[in-house]
Amino acid sequence: MTDPSTYSREVDEARAARLALLTAPGGWLSLIAFEWLKDGANRIGSASHNDIVLTTGPADLGVVTLQDDGTTTIAFAPGTDARVDGVEVPRATLLDDAGGRAPSEVQFGSARLFVIQRDGRKALRVRDEAAPTRIDFKGLNYFPIDPTWRVVADWVPFDPPYELELGTVIGTIEKESVPGKAVFTRDGKTHELYPYHETPDALFFIFGDLTSGKETYGAGRFLDTGLPVDGKLVLDFNLARNPPCVFTPYATCQLAPPENRLDVRVEAGELTYRGGH
Repeated sequence: MTDPSTYSREVDEARAARLALLTAPGGWLSLIAFEWLKDGANRIGSASHNDIVLTTGPADLGVVTLQDDGTTTIAFAPGTDARVDGVEVPRATLLDDAGGRAPSEVQFGSARLFVIQRDGRKALRVRDEAAPTRIDFKGLNYFPIDPTWRVVADWVPFDPPYELELGTVIGTIEKESVPGKAVFTRDGKTHELYPYHETPDALFFIFGDLTSGKETYGAGRFLDTGLPVDGKLVLDFNLARNPPCVFTPYATCQLAPPENRLDVRVEAGELTYRGGH
């Protein structure tokens, strides 16, 4: 391990990068809406007569139609000056984010909307870089950096992979394939955590601990790591972060599963957001 001053600087740099990503115009703080689409026509705009009422944009933006075959289209009201992926068109087919692809973006003013797919259903998610949650952001708070919470865990691979069920804040259940578990000892007790791959070259953990619901967010925190090397995996809890749903009611975060509820106080990483909704 590097010396303490170098380590603290590395943690500070990682946290600064985290903050920049969170506060970017397209970051989680800019979310202003999450609305399920009904079959057929969905009128959208800031006027109250719409099926989906936005807090910004024209009174009548247009109509989003969810067709029988699952295709989603948008037809704009006259004079909206909206664009789809940067191109001004009267109507367009909107790709959703299924399979991790980049969805089509509808831009209007300081806002943009796109279609997402969750649990076999489609919804509209809307971002606005002028959202109050972004403009009035109160900053991140952390436990003091503690090098002892940079843990070198044993990696135990699974063959076949373990199927992990994760609840979400919107009440759905998502299943993830777990390639193995990280096992470590703290204060004389052995603990285990089950990750999955968000990308092929990294592991993603959602965990809770005895600070959850007190100093930290009740539904758990997120932690990213590299891949195991020679049967070892580094878990740096000083980089544990809050899920997006801490900052906005329009995220669809997964919750820490029972397998990842640690019987220990992890006094490292992000504290509960003081400006939480």
